[in-house]
Amino acid sequence: MRKLALFTSVILAGLSVGAFAATEVIHQQGRVFSLEAATVKKGQALTFLNDDTVPHNIMSASKGNEFNLGSQPPGTSTDVSFKEAGDVQVICAIHPRMKMMVKVTD
Repeated sequence: MRKLALFTSVILAGLSVGAFAATEVIHQQGRVFSLEAATVKKGQALTFLNDDTVPHNIMSASKGNEFNLGSQPPGTSTDVSFKEAGDVQVICAIHPRMKMMVKVTD
């Protein structure tokens, strides 16, 4: 009985850590992002998934959180970690109406 309780505790602890570590998925479909805004903690990542029929080039020029994913073909995803606290403007360099804000907290 004691081993079962210990085993159950280890499994539940693992599930809790896994759930915390999971990244939020931002879908790109219909030439728009699935969210207009997201909030993450410093060091946390968002997954940008292109489930559209066209390529996208997701990027940010926001100081401290600059990135450029280049041409992301349909069906691909990329994780982006945010290093500095603040507001991050994320855009698609190909489709100007694709914009979202990421609030990065300490």
